[in-house]
This record gives sequence, C-alpha cells and structure tokens, in this order.
Amino acid sequence: MPTLRLALAQVNPTVGDLAGNAAIVVDRTRAAVAAGAHLIAFPEMMLTGYPVEDLVFRESFVTASRAALRGLAADLDAAGLGSVPVVVGYLDADGPATISAAATPGRGPRNAAAVLHGGRIVASYFKHHLPNYGVFDEDRYFVPGDTLTVVRIAGVDVALTICEDLWQAGGPFAAARRAGVGLVVNINGSPYEVNKDDVRLPLVQRRAAEAGATIAYVNMVGGQDELVFDGDSMIVTADGTLLTRAPQFDGHLLLHDVELPAATDPAPGTATTGTASAADGSPEAAADGLTVVRVHLSDTAPAAGPAGDRVDGGIAERVTDEAEIWQALVLGLRDYVNKNGFRSVVLGLSGGIDSSVVAAIAVDALGPDRVVGVSMPSQHSSEHSRDDAADLAKRTGLDYRTEPIQPMVDAFLANLSLSGMSVENLQARVRGVLLMAVSNQEGHLVLTTGNKSELAVGYSTLYGDSVGGFNPLKDVWKSLVWKLAEWRNADAARRGAQPPIPESSISKPPSAELRPGQLDTDSLPDYAVLDAILTGYVDGDLGRDDLVAAGHDPAVVDRVLRMVDIAEYKRRQSAPGSKISIKAFGRDRRLPITNRWREQSE
Repeated sequence: MPTLRLALAQVNPTVGDLAGNAAIVVDRTRAAVAAGAHLIAFPEMMLTGYPVEDLVFRESFVTASRAALRGLAADLDAAGLGSVPVVVGYLDADGPATISAAATPGRGPRNAAAVLHGGRIVASYFKHHLPNYGVFDEDRYFVPGDTLTVVRIAGVDVALTICEDLWQAGGPFAAARRAGVGLVVNINGSPYEVNKDDVRLPLVQRRAAEAGATIAYVNMVGGQDELVFDGDSMIVTADGTLLTRAPQFDGHLLLHDVELPAATDPAPGTATTGTASAADGSPEAAADGLTVVRVHLSDTAPAAGPAGDRVDGGIAERVTDEAEIWQALVLGLRDYVNKNGFRSVVLGLSGGIDSSVVAAIAVDALGPDRVVGVSMPSQHSSEHSRDDAADLAKRTGLDYRTEPIQPMVDAFLANLSLSGMSVENLQARVRGVLLMAVSNQEGHLVLTTGNKSELAVGYSTLYGDSVGGFNPLKDVWKSLVWKLAEWRNADAARRGAQPPIPESSISKPPSAELRPGQLDTDSLPDYAVLDAILTGYVDGDLGRDDLVAAGHDPAVVDRVLRMVDIAEYKRRQSAPGSKISIKAFGRDRRLPITNRWREQSE
C-alpha cells in the first residue's frame, strides 16, 4: 500500500485579508514540504477567511478571491513548492448571487476547495451540503455543488469535501465509496461549542465507515467576531481508528504518515482532466445524484521511508471543559482585539466575580501591559470590593486606576430629581461614561463584564454596565463563571504560579452594590435555580410546561420567562462576545423585539 505523508495545516486566517492568508499558505506549505509531505490541506475558505457573510454579494470580493487563488498557485511554484499538491478553501462563483434578477438556477457563489499543483489550479470542488441553522446561513450565500472531485495523487484516489458534507449522511461520502477512493480530505471552518470535540471523533468515524476510506479532517483555529474555531484536526481510518489528532486552540501543522490503498484504474475511456465520462461518454454516476470528476496528477506512489523514519503526529491530550472554555474565551478576545487593531482594553474592575474573571481572561489573552482596570467606587461600594479589585490588579500586574464616581453622581442629582432605581441606574451610566471617556482618550477597547444569565433576564443597565465593544462572558452562565474562576486559580496553583482571582471575589455573594446591602438574590432567584431554567428555555427552546414538568417551581418559571421575554430589546443592543454554547445570543438565538407571544400554562 502507498504511504502518503499528510500535512494538515491548522491555521488562523483573517476574513478579508487575502494577501495575509495567502502568505500563511505559502509559509505552512514551505514547512510541510521541508518535512517531506506529499499532500497539504488548509481549512475551509482559507483564502478569504470564514465566514465572509455578505461579502459574498460583492462581485469585487469574489473576483479578488479567484485572482488570489491564481496568484497563490503561481507563488507556490515560484517558491519551489509547486511539486506538492495543496488543498485550499476559497470563494468562487459561476454566476451572480441568487439575490440578483440575473441569477441562473444552479449557478452562483460557491464555497469551494481547490487543488494547486505546478503553478496551476488543477482541480476544484464545490461544497454540496450547505448548513442553514445556528450560526450558519449558507443557503443565503451559496449554491450547492453536484459533483464529487477525485484527484489521483501519488497513486491514491483522493476525494475533496468541505465541512458540512461531513455532518450529513449521504451525498459526497456515499459518492466517495462508489468512486472507490482511498482518502477523503475534509476542510473545515467548524466553530467551537462546549463538548463539540466529543462529537467530532464519532462523526468522522461514521463518515469514514460510510466512505470506506480514511478521512483527513482539518479545521481552522482562531477568533472571528463571535465565533471561535478550535482546530482539533485529525486523521481517522475506514475502520474508525484514530491515527493522529491536533491540539485545540493552537496553530499546528499536523504531519502523519498514512498507508492508503492504491487506486484502481477507472473504466477505459474515463477522462482524467476534470470532465468525467464513462466508456459510453455519459457522466460517471455516483451515489445521491452526484457525478464524479476525476483529475489525474500522478500514479507513482512515494517509497515508504526507512525504518525509524516514520512520522507520527501523535494524539493531543483532551482537557477538561473548564480548560477548554477558558482557552476559547482567551483566543476569542485576543483575536477580536488584534485583528481589529486595538492596542489594549479597559474594563471596570469592581472586585466582583464577573469583572475579576474578565480581567484574568484579558491578561491571559493580551498580557498585563495591554489591560487597564478601573475601580469606580461610589458611596455604596464596600471596602472589601475595593480591596479585592486592588488585590487582583497586584496579582495580575495590569494597569490599575481608581476613579471615584460619587462626585459625578452628586452633580447629576443636584440637577435632576431622581430616586430608587433611577439613582442605581445613574451610577452604572456614570461608570459607562467614564470608561468610554478613557477609551476615547487613550484608544482602549472597552470590555463589558455581564454574563449570559444577566443578559438573559435583563439584569443590567442599558448604556451603563452594558457599555462596551466586546463581552468575553456574553455566552457564559453565571454558575459557570464561578467554575471558571475556580479552575483558573487551581490551574495556576498546579503550575506554581500566582492564582489571579482573589478567593473572596469567588466566595462572597454577588452584588451590584448600587444601594446599601444589595444582593443579586434581591432581584433574581438563586443562580443555580435561575441558570437551570434559562438553560432549558434559551438553549433548549423548552416551553413553560416542559420546564415545570422538569421539576421547576411554576411561579419561578413564570417570573423568569417574563424577564427573558421583555429583555430582548436590551440583548439586541449588547456587545458581541465569544460563542461557547449551542445557542448564543445574537448569532444563534434570533427573536423579534416586538413580540406578544408568551408561554402559557396548558
């Protein structure tokens, strides 16, 4: 059996940076070729970044993507790298977008993969299954492909597929079995969700069995607005054996030698130049209505390396959920800040659990010299909260400042007749104004520190504590915030480092400290109770009766659901934040603001 050295390039492209993304391809290809790779694969829409959203509708962008692909093929060859096939994702089109009156059925923008070799684009494949759920809107943007591209590389027939093709049975993987391929390359832009890595391996194993072939799965890594891509690239054989697996959340070139079945010649007369035809001249039929396009690069299988020269990519260790989530939040924030050109971040540092965790994430993501924490005490701020904020600043080394807000609050109250909740909200809004002023003056990105539980029930002040350009905890339930804090401190202790979060910030009852003796439980159920209801209602789309049947108190359910329903207008104005759950506010959960539907008891 031929042995191919596969290189899966788990890299971090940036949407719209075609030149920068192409440079990444050249750099990683150079490293793979130096390591003796026979085939190199990059993620879905590598050249353009992913997802490009409505950039698809700009003909100038589509044209630039296609030109960049041709230029990349030439650049690889000029760099002496053209002899090794490179699979790369890009944006293509064979007609106007479907929003155009000039659109032709079956033609339009394509989520595509290309094989580059010898300075040319020798093969292409259009994604067949287009996801249209959760964060995906690919039916809005792309036209599905109806062919399976099979490229003979070093005597092995290799099928090309893209991301969602793997998540649905039938289609390209059934066609791959019919085509008799030895390897299926699946390039991905698969966003992170908690426990998604536990789902991927069984999924790849099912498709490998369906195709009767080894699968090389390569996924991108990095942050793109709310999405975080975790890598987790792998190679799985037809019998389900995991050969190698890359780490999550890190750029990585996964190299592994794989024994693959030698290709058998197609029927006499079958074209090998990109237009498939059987002996009778008809298209080469495959499963699920797809046809097979065969491209012939080489029949010569490389000789297996000498004993001891075999390359094994290894299997990266799996980590705990808290470690996984922390890495996702750190990577999401780092890339949002760096890719958007911010020098640093600023946040309100109250000494509470939420701001403490956000500060620790920011320091891990950017380093202490790029993080500014501002303590903004009022007359209701407790001494222990001020001490906790200062203690965290000392532990992490961030730039710490104190700006008392009471004089500013008093100036407002001298000119306005306010009481009760209005005074509480005024304090939060003064803090928001102060943070934005520091941001404008010094160029920092303001981080807001509200968690998913607060966002769900509207427990925040619009234009106050909700102010900011990015929210690291937007998709993190309050009960999980505590778990993350405990994990981060324990991880630091395990490594012999200083735990960043003061223990009292974790153990004390949460409070906004906007009035004397205030606690969150004055306005909300205990977070353990609240989060269980919210998880069912928000993430699980359960109705009122479903939640009651699950054992929740009917009165508490009614109260919580009402708070969630009436807070939609606040959520619509909230800052973006990294998605870690199955249903994040904003990209996943889309409900009308004006909405009179309410859950009723049967």
